[in-house]
Amino acid sequence: MKLVTYSDKSVLLGDEAADYLVRFAAFIADKGRAEAISLNVIASDGELIVTSFVLGAGISLMAESTLSPLPEPENGEGVEYMNEKMEMLTAPSRAVSASEPWPADDGLGDVL
Repeated sequence: MKLVTYSDKSVLLGDEAADYLVRFAAFIADKGRAEAISLNVIASDGELIVTSFVLGAGISLMAESTLSPLPEPENGEGVEYMNEKMEMLTAPSRAVSASEPWPADDGLGDVL
């Protein structure tokens, strides 16, 4: 379990989710992007709550280890989302060759 500090609030988050959150925050900032992610956390009063983190350049985020005996909140979906998003933004975009036809409808109509 890790104590995650964001702005002036601290919450408890499972080790894997906290590690991914810090890695994801650094990744998003490096890409010059912003992203919001909601995760299950344990508040300072011990209540299980959902917290939304806005990540991007200039956002202060820290995770530190704790000796908390509380069970880690479930965040499999959040970890999976962060992992998939990093993979998607890392993968090279697919180039379209000149011989491939344009898509039938690009949603722009006759604007261009």
